[in-house]
Amino acid sequence: MGITPQPGIMDIKLYQSGAASIEGVSEVVKLSSNENPHGPSKRALDAFRQSAGALHVYPSTDQLSLREAIGEVHDMDPERIICGVGSDEVISLLCYAFAGPGDEVLYTEHGFSMYKISALAAGATPVIAPETERYADVDALLAAVTPATRLVFIANPNNPTGTMIAEDEVARLADGLPENCLLVLDGAYAEYVEGFDGGRALIDARENVFMTRTFSKIYGLGGLRIGWGYGPQEIVDVLNRLRGPFNLSVPALSAAEAAVRDVGYTEWCRVENARMRDWMEAQLRTMGVPCDAMQANFVLPRFADAAQAEAVDAHLKSKGLIVRMVAGYGLPEALRITVGSETDCKRVIAAIKEVL
Repeated sequence: MGITPQPGIMDIKLYQSGAASIEGVSEVVKLSSNENPHGPSKRALDAFRQSAGALHVYPSTDQLSLREAIGEVHDMDPERIICGVGSDEVISLLCYAFAGPGDEVLYTEHGFSMYKISALAAGATPVIAPETERYADVDALLAAVTPATRLVFIANPNNPTGTMIAEDEVARLADGLPENCLLVLDGAYAEYVEGFDGGRALIDARENVFMTRTFSKIYGLGGLRIGWGYGPQEIVDVLNRLRGPFNLSVPALSAAEAAVRDVGYTEWCRVENARMRDWMEAQLRTMGVPCDAMQANFVLPRFADAAQAEAVDAHLKSKGLIVRMVAGYGLPEALRITVGSETDCKRVIAAIKEVL
């Protein structure tokens, strides 16, 4: 066949999402994709249902109502907010806009796989910096920067490690980058950290920092695919030239606006997640299974070796419990387990005890 894709595209491995089924098991508990077990707020569901009467109408192209809601809740300028089909789309737009052939996109050792995928799709070269004990290492990132580096991605808190670095370390990274390099803070799990602004103050004080966020995690709207980004006006103006004018549907825009304004429900989800996450971590450590202090909506127990992790995973599956193997992220001895309902969490811990 004479039709060939652009260089780098065939180097992309197909994205592997968390499993959702087990052969031969009719009722399963899915704890593999870091979804909110409590689902979206009632206000978001009501807004989604009410939007059904407008399905014949094109959605807003400027998405102003949602941007204003985000800005109001997070104390941000709506003009500096861009909305996308999940934060994945915003990540891809950043790579298309600011990286290409001959450029490099830098991220950490156990970073989100979309950084590499989006870099390759743009024709850029993905570069990995080592982490230190599963934490982003600012010195290692700065050492990996070259004249070709255009974007640096860090997730804070990170997925799949669940670890987080302090704001002063993020500031040190931003201040150490060359002026033609953009630092992107992936804040998919920022809402799970009490009092955390996701890096807003850093962005407002600098011209080289941008953040991405999502409605797929704490807001429970993963099925609608809604994300957003915030940063310097010049960066947002560039991204809007690439963004599809109708990239978010009417139901998505309506549900997201209601969700972000329902701050009471969001806070309840944060507190409930922290309660069960801390309980799971304590139970795992009691069993002698090391687990970092998590800051997101999952735990990452590290077992004796890959074989033991696989054995635990197999036993959980036999109980109808689906978690995530993370060998593809360089952690073959670990399992990423979403913090589910209290019942789900207790079932998982009981099943791990049976193996160990």
